[in-house]
Amino acid sequence: MSSRPTPRRTVLTAALALTAVTGPLASVSAAGAPAGGGSARPEGSVDYRAWSTFPQWAGGKGAGTKVVGGDRPGLVIDRSLGAVDYTDPHTGTTARWEHATWLSPLRRLDAPATEIVVSWNARTPAGTWLQAELRAAYADGTRTPWYVMGRWTSGDASGDIRRTSVDGQGDKRSSVSTDTLAVDDRASGTRLAAYELRLTLYRRPGTQLTPTVWRLGAMASDIPDRFTVPASRPGEGAGHKLRVPRYSQEIHKGQYPEYDNGGEAWCSPTSSQMVVEYWGRRPSAHDLAWVDPSYADPQVCHAARYTYDNQYKGCGNWPFNAAYAATYRDLQGVVTRLRSLDDAERLIRAGIPVITSQSFLATELDGAGYGTAGHLMCVIGFTGGGDVIANDPASPSDAAVERVYKRRQFENIWLRTKRHNAQGQVKSGSGGVCYLYFPVRPTTRQARALASVGVR
Repeated sequence: MSSRPTPRRTVLTAALALTAVTGPLASVSAAGAPAGGGSARPEGSVDYRAWSTFPQWAGGKGAGTKVVGGDRPGLVIDRSLGAVDYTDPHTGTTARWEHATWLSPLRRLDAPATEIVVSWNARTPAGTWLQAELRAAYADGTRTPWYVMGRWTSGDASGDIRRTSVDGQGDKRSSVSTDTLAVDDRASGTRLAAYELRLTLYRRPGTQLTPTVWRLGAMASDIPDRFTVPASRPGEGAGHKLRVPRYSQEIHKGQYPEYDNGGEAWCSPTSSQMVVEYWGRRPSAHDLAWVDPSYADPQVCHAARYTYDNQYKGCGNWPFNAAYAATYRDLQGVVTRLRSLDDAERLIRAGIPVITSQSFLATELDGAGYGTAGHLMCVIGFTGGGDVIANDPASPSDAAVERVYKRRQFENIWLRTKRHNAQGQVKSGSGGVCYLYFPVRPTTRQARALASVGVR
């Protein structure tokens, strides 16, 4: 059931020669203090920024890449800058790959951040892959190194790389834990004031293959340490429920243990699959042909396989889940933070489910019947009294997946950043992390609800 095992700090020694790209990241000073909220809105700042339109892509610096237009503009390889060797740490295979790059404009933050999570939406045909990197500027004007935030391919065909995060990255002021760049010591006052992103697209030499990247985004945030958050009052989402399919991860226990020991650890892909199907998308019969036909809900096995992070050794990598959702026709996926249940209510009322990440003791969430160091579930609505209706994949059957959790308990376990485990030790909480999946062309109401939480 755990979505995020203990971060792995093993140094990855795979050889990857990358063309250096210089950018505009120069001296940057902090811009103000974190924004505060009202009595029902926890303090903190969240800044989500994406590149997805033709002008936005064109505003970056391409080297061997070009922007393609149409209904869904994206970034592709136009010409190779040369070839590099990559030794896959998970297969031991060394292969040669042509590549091209794109560098984002500098993003200066209105409020300095302590964490940044990068996510992307792309298509990577067999024989292609992408690498997403982040470089940040501290408030004192110094810079981080380029951090690899993911080496990703949507498939796992023979000869392709294995989807992976990269351990062992840090500069003694900040470091990367699987999918999140964070300052190492919040109390020191260290903050991130700006960042830029770099994409490197790869293909087999001598081919015209190319990844297509439709969306690249980053969520920068500074959520203060807190064991409790202010109580919110039911709002516009009260009394509204979305018809989201129900899938249990527990019925897959023991299935395909090569993907994080089987189904009982598949909360993230199970939640992702529920929302993918809510939007009317699902894998084809051909896609599912590899799954044992005796298994129920084979699409959950499929989601686990194609969200699996070979370094993290789990299916709970946040950006990999968002990228998986976006492999389906005209779907987008982002990782961000919400700052209150009011935000979630607004999205639900507009027809957008919210996949939330939380950690709790069994005594902290009545009706769950379990405790967890990290778990994903899908908020699908609110009762008339404002309690949370969730599709909780940690249920014994599909029929039992829909649960009602007390509003006050749920918002606290989801929005807090600190908690005590069963041994009384202080551990971290997600601080409102969520996945949002939505159509390329949302309705006006959906677009407004997304914009209200900073997603455009």
